[in-house]
Amino acid sequence: MGRFLAFGEIMLRLSPPGRELLMQTPKFDVWVAGAEANVAVALAKLGHDVGFASALPDNDLGRAALTNLRGAGVDTRGIQFRGERMGLYFVTSGAGMRATEVIYDRAYSSFAETPTEAWDWDALLAGVDRLHLSGITPALGPVPAATAIAAANAAAARGIAISFDGNWRGKLWERWDSDPRGILTQLVAQADLLFGNHRDIALLLGREFSSDGEERRREATEAAFAAFPKLQIIASTARHVEHVDLHRLSARIDTRSDHAQTEEVVLAGIVDRIGGGDAFAAGVLHALRSGGDSAEAARTGLALAALKHSLPGDASLFRQADIDAYLAGGLDVRR
Repeated sequence: MGRFLAFGEIMLRLSPPGRELLMQTPKFDVWVAGAEANVAVALAKLGHDVGFASALPDNDLGRAALTNLRGAGVDTRGIQFRGERMGLYFVTSGAGMRATEVIYDRAYSSFAETPTEAWDWDALLAGVDRLHLSGITPALGPVPAATAIAAANAAAARGIAISFDGNWRGKLWERWDSDPRGILTQLVAQADLLFGNHRDIALLLGREFSSDGEERRREATEAAFAAFPKLQIIASTARHVEHVDLHRLSARIDTRSDHAQTEEVVLAGIVDRIGGGDAFAAGVLHALRSGGDSAEAARTGLALAALKHSLPGDASLFRQADIDAYLAGGLDVRR
């Protein structure tokens, strides 16, 4: 089956209980979080051999995060202990017509401060056949950006496939004198699989796309394929938000020669949308690793993303049986 390695920062997410505002009452629900860690956990829950490379402080917070990943079945040997700070972020869940709000507190974290030369890519990539990266790591600052590029180059030099999730985080890029297009272009240039939509591609290529709907998405993917010779698959979702608790979501896989598009599904009574994109990425990777075609990858990615919306916290904890039950339909009690 091969082995995945995900690389990125692992954090703690703090949210006020229910739909309360931040500090409305002095309580927080706490989850282990991080886009790349979410993908690693989801893949492990689906039965894959997956490791995670990161850096954590050697204190109770860092040890708890590592234990959480181990408990999910993720190989944590690639996590090093260094520095003194755990990255945090705060999520105030929206309700009705009030949007969800995110506050980052991750500057000077152990991961962000780890020097590029501190990562042993020979050891980390041994036995790996796919490296998963995201655009969040380079958004953290010049050192993480250089490290992400070094990781991609190391994998490419060893013939290891690379999947890259755009995961645009404007609040992080704005914190420093960054060059998002220049940095992200170097990363996507090494990837064979991109998770991103027409807006991500517009940023990468410095151009807009004039068509609309599915035609615009195909126009964008064809432009990306022309610009990045290694790129073979682009996976994306389209989300329409009616209000915080009611969304419509569809998925799409584009290859150089064809595409697969799902119907929209209605997500009603949403519990937590954070991490839905990571669940989609994990579902697509799972389906492709299991021998599925583009249509199967789109269906599976959408199914896992939809299921994640029913679960509090960042990571998808569902197994193949849950995906099968979702795709079979029926919401009555399963006895």
